[in-house]
Amino acid sequence: MNKKVEPSVAEEWLKIARKDWQRIGRNLRAHDLEAGAFFLQQSLEKYLKAFLLSQEWKLRKIHELDALLDEALRHDPALEVFRDLCERVSGYYFAERYPPLGAFDLDPEDLREDLKAARSFVKTMFPDEKLGRS
Repeated sequence: MNKKVEPSVAEEWLKIARKDWQRIGRNLRAHDLEAGAFFLQQSLEKYLKAFLLSQEWKLRKIHELDALLDEALRHDPALEVFRDLCERVSGYYFAERYPPLGAFDLDPEDLREDLKAARSFVKTMFPDEKLGRS
């Protein structure tokens, strides 16, 4: 009798991160920059949590990418170069979810640059990750 191998918790988070990554592209093709930016934050949050869970981190309810990055640095100090990206992209989440904190005027070129940096960030955490075009 074959015993079914359950996917790891980290793998489950990776699946959701990948789904959110695909949503970035769909929203950008629909010219919805705010939704694309929101899903960029969502994807990076889940990639960071997958990375941390693969390091036996205890899952916490947290959305700030820079705080998750602080945790990730304990396992890979090379991730520090992505701090500015994490701080910027965290703002996309809060602007979309909490409008009183301030609407943001998103420049398409800035989002493209963040997406390029995000691709490098994900590939640093997961070198074998296949990221589709966004």
